[in-house]
Amino acid sequence: MIVSVTTLKDRLANVQRFVRGNLAGGVDHLVVFLDDAPGPEDEVRAWLESRPEVTVVLTDESWWGGERPPLLNKRQRLNANVARIVLRELDRVEWVFHIDADEIVRIDREVLAAVPRRRPAVGLKPLEVVSQLHPEGEPRLFKRLLRQPDLVLLHTLGVLAEPANSHYFRSHSAGKVGVRPGADAFLGIHKATDRADTRLPLVHRPGLRMLHLESYSGEEFVRKWTAMVGSGPRLHFGEPRLQLAVALKAVLTKDLPPEQRSRFVEEIYLRHMADPVDLLRDLGLLEEIDPLEGDHAPDLLTESERTRLATLLEAQRGQDHYPFLPDTDVRPEPGTQGEEDLDGGSSIGPPPDEGSSLRGRLGRLRRRS
Repeated sequence: MIVSVTTLKDRLANVQRFVRGNLAGGVDHLVVFLDDAPGPEDEVRAWLESRPEVTVVLTDESWWGGERPPLLNKRQRLNANVARIVLRELDRVEWVFHIDADEIVRIDREVLAAVPRRRPAVGLKPLEVVSQLHPEGEPRLFKRLLRQPDLVLLHTLGVLAEPANSHYFRSHSAGKVGVRPGADAFLGIHKATDRADTRLPLVHRPGLRMLHLESYSGEEFVRKWTAMVGSGPRLHFGEPRLQLAVALKAVLTKDLPPEQRSRFVEEIYLRHMADPVDLLRDLGLLEEIDPLEGDHAPDLLTESERTRLATLLEAQRGQDHYPFLPDTDVRPEPGTQGEEDLDGGSSIGPPPDEGSSLRGRLGRLRRRS
C-alpha cells in the first residue's frame, strides 16, 4: 500500500485534481494536513472529509501546542514525519511519499515492488507543466528534464539564460521522495536522510515519476507567488528564483494603481515564467499527459484502519513533533524563527509590519487583446 502525505492550503478545484490525480497515479490513501485549519463549513475541508481515501488533520494552534513553526518547509517536514511514524502502525503500508498540493505521482507499482528491501528510499523524477498566460483547458503538456545537448540548443536559441535544468524548470528539478515507514529514513522536502541528517541514496527507476503543476497559468502564478513572497516571516529560494521573488515583491509593495501593478506582474510572468510552447513542441521536448488519467485502482483502508490512523494522528495534537525529525533539527527557542535553508538558497520575506496578504492588492492579470 502506498500513502502520500501533504501539507495543503489551496482552492477546491486544485485540491480535487490533486486527490483524483494521485489516486489514479498510484496512491492508495492520502494524509492531508490542512495548513490553515479551516472551519467545518469550508468547502475544501468538507470535500476532503467526504473522501474515504483521505485522512484530514487540522493543524490549528492546538496541533502545534501554541508554537506553530513560522516556516512552511518546517511545518511540512514535521507533518510528514509525524505521519511516517504513525503509518508504521498500519502493517499494510509499504511506502510513504511526501508531495505538495500541486504534485501528482505517476508510479508504476511493479517497478516500485521490485526495489530491493535493503533500499529504504526512492526518488520520483519531475515533469513540469508548461506555463501559458491564458491556457485553454486543463494542463496536459509537460517538460521533462533535458540532457546537455538539448539544454545547449535552448540556450543557443535564446530560450535559456544558461544551459541548465535549473533555468529550464521554473521550480525544483530535484523531484520528490518516498520512504519505507519502518526504515530509519526521514522525509525531507526533496531528500531522505538518516538520523544524522545525512542524505540517503535514492533508487531512481523508469516508471517512478511525478507531475508538477507549478504556475501553469498567469492566474496560478499570481496566486502562488504572491502568497509565497507575502507570507512569512521569511522564505528561502535557490537561484535563479531569488531574483524573480525579489522583483515580484518590489512590484507588489509599491504604491501603484492596480492596473499598473497588474501590468508589471504580467510582464514579469511573460519574461521569466511563460514557456515557448510551440518551439518546445516542435523540438519534441514535451510530453502530453492527462494528470487525471491512470489505471490504478486504490487499495482502500478498511474502516477500522481509517479509524486507527485518525486516532493515532489526533494523539499527536499538542505534542512535541521535533523528535520525529533528524537529531540535527532542534526546536527553536521561543520568540525566534530558527534557521532553515533546504535548497541552499537565499531568503526573502516581508518586514514585520507588512501585511500578510499581497495578492489582494493585485487583482487578476489582464487578458491581452
